[in-house]
Parts: sequence; C-alpha cells; structure tokens
Amino acid sequence: MLMAGMLVAGSAMAQDIVRHKIPNSDFPIAQAVEIPAGKTTVYLSGAIPSVVDEQADRSSVAAFGDTTTQTVSVLESIEKTLERLDLTMGDVVKMQVFLVGDPENGGRMDFDGFMEGYTQFFGTEEQPNLPSRSVVQVAGLANPGFLVEIEVTAVRP
Repeated sequence: MLMAGMLVAGSAMAQDIVRHKIPNSDFPIAQAVEIPAGKTTVYLSGAIPSVVDEQADRSSVAAFGDTTTQTVSVLESIEKTLERLDLTMGDVVKMQVFLVGDPENGGRMDFDGFMEGYTQFFGTEEQPNLPSRSVVQVAGLANPGFLVEIEVTAVRP
C-alpha cells in the first residue's frame, strides 16, 4: 500500500507540461499550454536584434537586417539567455512577438519573414516543443531600425 502511494505521488510530481495542438492544423504554435503545479516560471524581457551591418546607420533597418534576419538574431539572443539560466528553447511555453511594419512591405509587418526565422527554432525535429504565441504589429520599437522584439515565458522542467 505504501509503495502504491509512493508511485502515485511520484507520477504526480513527474507530471509534464501539456501542449495542446491546434485541431486539424499543422501551424507551428500550441493552441494552449498547461503547466502543472510546482513548476518554476521564468519570464524573459523583450529581446531585440543585433547589428548585422556595422557600416549602416544604427537607427536604420539596414543595420539590423530584414524581418527574417532580425527574428533569427532575436531568437539566438533568447536561446543564449535561456542557456545561461539552464533552460532551452524547448522550455518556452509562451511567446509574444512585436513586429513593426516593414518599409519594404508597404508598411505591413512581414509575417512570412518572421515565420521563416521562427521555424528554424520551433517545431523542428531537434526542438519540436511549440509555445502558445501572439504576433502583433506595433507602430514602433525603441530603435527605428528594429522590426522585431520578442519576449518569452519558459518553465523550468
């Protein structure tokens, strides 16, 4: 009886995060994520892109690249921050994405460019865990050259 009780308690403690797929869809986000009690939640502040062209004006899109380039840069920065915290991209459960309208895209956000960068990090064979996610177009970010800012919430396994 004691052994059965310990097994039940052990399985409750080992409960995993549940990621609910969008029904009838292969879109690479989770419709919802359930986090069991007792997990530690880690909130990362918004991350911004790195300079890719040292010769370009630091307040220009040219200094940071297009939406795809900026998305990859931001996600690499997030990945490094997570690693310093002993976490991985697979531990991300929620993502909020802020995209500025791209002048090269008629002032509309480049969602396809964002997805090109995003799918290099999420929903891959190496990292299949998908976060719940929102993507919004904003009027501007802290630097006029930024097209992308991303903040994430991760859960310590």
